[in-house]
Amino acid sequence: MAGRPRARPRLLVLGAGPAQLGLLEAARARGDVDVIAVDRDPQALGFALAHDRAVLSSEDEEAVDRLARARDVAGIVSPGADWPVGIAARVAERIGLPHPIDGRTGSIATSKTRQREVFAAAGVPHARVVDPTDADLRFPVVVKAPDRQGQRGLTLVERREELSPALETAVAESRNGSALVEEHVAGPELTVNAVSVDGRFVPLIVTDRLTAEPPAFGVALAHVAPSEHATGPAVDVARAAVEAVGIRHGPSYTQVRLGADGPVVMEVAARLGGGHDAELCAAATGVDLNGFVVAFALGEDVSAPDMSSCLARSAAVAFLVPPVGRLLQVEGVPEAASLPNVETVRIYRRPGHVFGPLRTGADRAGAVLATGESRDDALAGARRAADAVRFRVDADAT
Repeated sequence: MAGRPRARPRLLVLGAGPAQLGLLEAARARGDVDVIAVDRDPQALGFALAHDRAVLSSEDEEAVDRLARARDVAGIVSPGADWPVGIAARVAERIGLPHPIDGRTGSIATSKTRQREVFAAAGVPHARVVDPTDADLRFPVVVKAPDRQGQRGLTLVERREELSPALETAVAESRNGSALVEEHVAGPELTVNAVSVDGRFVPLIVTDRLTAEPPAFGVALAHVAPSEHATGPAVDVARAAVEAVGIRHGPSYTQVRLGADGPVVMEVAARLGGGHDAELCAAATGVDLNGFVVAFALGEDVSAPDMSSCLARSAAVAFLVPPVGRLLQVEGVPEAASLPNVETVRIYRRPGHVFGPLRTGADRAGAVLATGESRDDALAGARRAADAVRFRVDADAT
């Protein structure tokens, strides 16, 4: 008598929002794994890509632990979101699941304060922590919540009278009620996306972060590859920072600023970037970074990619910011998607969502990914597609 079919392994994905869409698509496309997505938003976009869903906070460690045990998952992953990275690592460690990083590394990776401690010990150039009570404090300084991402609780303080309100904002946003104050490093910002395999650091793609000031309707932020500043020193400091944090296996996302004295590490994340960085990497190099991370999470054997044989295209991701108000309708998406060299057009928000005036990451309404023969071509293509998308809002409903 034939035995019962063997159940497919289950992968628990912490988060089902815009930052997790690429990995959820990659996991679903494999066809040999069942995906369970966790998100506190019952309307999260990524639930449509999962085989099963759990409506709970991905930051509730006890609940995630119970769910992982109850569903007998084979792996846990937190793509695109910082705090659940530590939760995934600790839960996997307690249950005995394979995981690319251990709980200690996960805790360091999710604390800017602890990162600066290990950077200092390893001699990694990083933004210098300063004492806000110092009478000779030089401005500008940056005040931030040490355990948040997406610029929550972050303020650039240019005068002493702005310091106290900035500290209050950071403390209010922080999970542990603290604030981190550091020198402001002026200069271009870039991101090094990489994988580490058995301690070998492999840089996959370096992107420039381009911002519009002040953020307004249209494109407020774009990531463009290859970086104009993808110098050896920038990649070298990213490698040193990743090693200092303790990431020997799995993805990393390192933010670097090119200061007056050279590259300075701002922070390291032991995860995929939350701005469709993996999809940008695939478009520019052909390396399936989302697929790598699914394999890491399931404990599969992973070989480092040979970057010498990869594609070398330019690509850009541009984020869409609508007018302030209650979203009524989104138009022009098919037209945008049909434009030359446009790879994907994603819309994050449904009618009824209210876009506020503060222009945080939560007010991103979507994103466009385009390729081109040059950086300028890719960025121009992404902007043309962004211009084709129209957000109809009720400006009085805020």
